[in-house]
Amino acid sequence: MDYLIVGAGLFGAVCARELTDAGKSCVVIDRRPTIGGNCYTEVIEGINVHKYGAHIFHTSDKQLWDYVNRFAEFNNYINSPIARYKNELYNLPFNMNTFTKLWSDVFTPEDAQKRIEEERKAKYTENPKNLEEQAINLVGETIFKKLVKGYTEKQWGKSCKELPAFIIKRLPVRFTFNNNYFNDRYQGIPIGGYTKMFEKMLDGIEVRLNEDFIANKEKLLASADKVIYTGAIDEFFDYQYGPLEYRSVDFVTKVYDMPNFQGNAVVNYTDRETPYTRVIEHKHFEFGTQEKTVVSYEYSSTWHKGEEAYYPLNDEKNNQLYAKYKKLADSQNKVIFGGRLGTYKYYDMHNIVREALNLVEKELHGE
Repeated sequence: MDYLIVGAGLFGAVCARELTDAGKSCVVIDRRPTIGGNCYTEVIEGINVHKYGAHIFHTSDKQLWDYVNRFAEFNNYINSPIARYKNELYNLPFNMNTFTKLWSDVFTPEDAQKRIEEERKAKYTENPKNLEEQAINLVGETIFKKLVKGYTEKQWGKSCKELPAFIIKRLPVRFTFNNNYFNDRYQGIPIGGYTKMFEKMLDGIEVRLNEDFIANKEKLLASADKVIYTGAIDEFFDYQYGPLEYRSVDFVTKVYDMPNFQGNAVVNYTDRETPYTRVIEHKHFEFGTQEKTVVSYEYSSTWHKGEEAYYPLNDEKNNQLYAKYKKLADSQNKVIFGGRLGTYKYYDMHNIVREALNLVEKELHGE
């Protein structure tokens, strides 16, 4: 074959579709029993459940929006998450709805700007040494303590005083009453779930599931002129410099005999005491009216070798380690590394599509 594509997630599926349409012979393999990677949706009680966490497609690039709409009709879902801090509820992202609830004497954008600036100045650190100092420099102590601290510490498994300042370069603050989390022009969820979108994307392409590339690496490498590899880059090289670090997520999914559990698709739990980071009620992604509801609790966890890796831990130490693996990858004459695990970088979905399209363009037409 011309291309063996390792991974039936978004990066691999876009590459497979475009290369096949250009007349190349492609086979896609995945170690999981399902297509779609972490975007995979499973139907439970008539509801499309985002099995590996919520995925909302958003972009301001009309070309990318038109591209994904070739494979699915998207609804008009707008991501407007809620933050729960103990027994208080706040709108996200940080906006006027948030500020008027945080402070009883804040009513206007000017009031909010003044209050945040006062708090920033009161605890300002000239050269922030950790995430806590950096976050307070950006938004002040109230927002940090109620809406950043606990969530961040659960997500990373460390105190904000132990986390490097560069993790938070900015915290978006809006002085409008707008709860739309993304500013992008286009946003939505595929009607009928992501799995149907991937089925259409991979239509007519040979897909082999439950096939582990690493276990049969030499044989599979020899089976194609080129390999597009979307698995973990350190695993490909047998962890010869040691494993890269990730954060993982454990999901506990429950079916409740009620039509509406929390009234919103996404609720973040920002206090440290609640063990989970967020709760997803899947039916709200597609405005479901089913009699029952399916809810997933997300617990951020330490990643161990052999487990699913979700978020690259892009601190200085890991980035230096990745640079060593990247040098090895660049010396491979027939293997192309792509996607979140292959490049050790977190991507939003639209960026993954763009990266895959760019790779195919380069393969077909050169630089």
